[in-house]
Amino acid sequence: MDMHIAQDVPLTGIDLSSLTPNEAEAILRRQLAAAYRLVDYFGWTELIYGHLTARVPGEQAHFLINPFGLNYDEVTASNLVKIDLDGNNVGESKYPVNYAGFVIHSAVHMAHQARHKVVMHTHTRAGMAVCALKEGLLPISMASTAFHNKLSYHDYEGPSLDLDERGRLLKNLGDNQAMMLRNHGILTTGRTVPEAFIRLYRLERACQIQVDAGAAGTLNILGDNLAAKSGADMDAFSERESGGLGDLEFAALIRKLDKVDTSWRH
Repeated sequence: MDMHIAQDVPLTGIDLSSLTPNEAEAILRRQLAAAYRLVDYFGWTELIYGHLTARVPGEQAHFLINPFGLNYDEVTASNLVKIDLDGNNVGESKYPVNYAGFVIHSAVHMAHQARHKVVMHTHTRAGMAVCALKEGLLPISMASTAFHNKLSYHDYEGPSLDLDERGRLLKNLGDNQAMMLRNHGILTTGRTVPEAFIRLYRLERACQIQVDAGAAGTLNILGDNLAAKSGADMDAFSERESGGLGDLEFAALIRKLDKVDTSWRH
């Protein structure tokens, strides 16, 4: 992949459709590489597992995924692997990809392409804990109300090696952009990398709060009307941001990353 695009080009607030295919892919690669490094920064990794994927701009159904075997702090813009919906490497990468990751992510990328251009799936301790609860995510915090009546659930079928599971994943996801994979982990989608990442951050935070609160005492569960109002208010607040959803937060996080290590950009 030709990465000869200025390093100081902003990575948020950009309409990728206004760029050439190579320019758009170069920007997308940097955004996604930044997201991998942020997952590592926040401690959300599960060894080399879990995936963040993004649909490459263009007519072909190609998307970027992490090289299987690398730590998240080793992922860079140039070593992301480009594959098709059948899991075939369509780029120049020497790295393999995780088949289970391909099954889950290709399922979501196959439908509602405008809403699910980016898919993020993690195996965090708090996320897996809440996914293991019969009650699932409860409306006990501002963070959790962001997903009130907008969170899907998919029952565990094993480590996602069966292509037939893709149809059931899609059916259970429905029109939502966040899903609890029961006894497994959490998943979010978005139209952009910043949007999917801020949604992942909020869902992970909601799970952390629920685990901490449940360990400390009796949960104070919000009523349906209040939880719905809180969720609607959070949506309204986010819509007031200039640029796309998550752009402001993602730009701030990129500045944090660059203070630590800029190797993800290359």
